[in-house]
Amino acid sequence: MFRRMKEDIQCIFEQDPAARSTLEVVLTYSGLHAVWSHRIAHKFYKKNMLFIARVISQVSRFFTGIEIHPGATIGRRLFIDHGSGIVIGETCEIGDDVTLYQGVTLGGTGKEKGKRHPTLGDNVLVASGAKVLGSITIGENSKVGAGSVVLKDVPSDSTVVGIPGKVVISNGVRVKDKHDHLSLPDPVSDTCNRLEGEIAELKRRINELEKKEVETDGYSNL
Repeated sequence: MFRRMKEDIQCIFEQDPAARSTLEVVLTYSGLHAVWSHRIAHKFYKKNMLFIARVISQVSRFFTGIEIHPGATIGRRLFIDHGSGIVIGETCEIGDDVTLYQGVTLGGTGKEKGKRHPTLGDNVLVASGAKVLGSITIGENSKVGAGSVVLKDVPSDSTVVGIPGKVVISNGVRVKDKHDHLSLPDPVSDTCNRLEGEIAELKRRINELEKKEVETDGYSNL
């Protein structure tokens, strides 16, 4: 237990240049407190003492602003930076050396049962405000950009950004955008073209009516 705690503290020094001393880290880092509280809650959860596990997780949430369901499986050296607003679901699985920033949600997409939360491989980084939803897998060494919403599996060694999330870098190589922006539909132009066609048709009909009126007047004069 103490070896794991020492690993967690050392991980913070490696990841956060703002960390100044062990005392500061132990007393003030809410992410560290949330991880330690989760380990206790998870032990009760595995023993089917669900109420006690849930109480511990909610007390931790009150003090840290980080909600980790006691059923979530978390690997070694999880680094939670700032941490406020982070939510980790019950069936979520997190590998070793993962980094989560504030506002991250590792959640589900509905009321489905069974495995309904994401799996994060080793060395994954999820940036601020990102949402990773559903029973999907984020491969090892991958990164999720800030504010992204990821709904599909992400291969290893990739970077995904956007809403919905799309892979933009794979194995260190930028993925070319397959969209032809010049061929995207233009609803304004389409409407203008339709109106021009209708105006031309109206002009044609008016000309026909004028011709018929002239012919009718000519016959009446005869």
